[in-house]
Amino acid sequence: MLPTLALLLLVAGTTMRGAEAQQQSCAAQLAQLAPCARFSVPPAPGQPLPVPGAECCSALGAVSRDCACGTLDIINSLPAKCGLPRVTCRKTDKQFAVTD
Repeated sequence: MLPTLALLLLVAGTTMRGAEAQQQSCAAQLAQLAPCARFSVPPAPGQPLPVPGAECCSALGAVSRDCACGTLDIINSLPAKCGLPRVTCRKTDKQFAVTD
């Protein structure tokens, strides 16, 4: 019984360290997206969307799918956690509407 419990604790500890390492890896991947910052805000009215450069595209390509999707899931959950209405974007006469 004691060896089985020790094995379970070892596996649980390894799994938790793996999840922590994955979080740190995702944070490191996202930290490398600094070259993309200026491409993540809307341009001034009447200005075209800027085309990201090779440095941004390379950094974006290095972000894993799990990291990107997990980050989007967190961002999408924030309004509800802050007591704010859900934000959805839909084009209406070249304007974006916020709906709840």
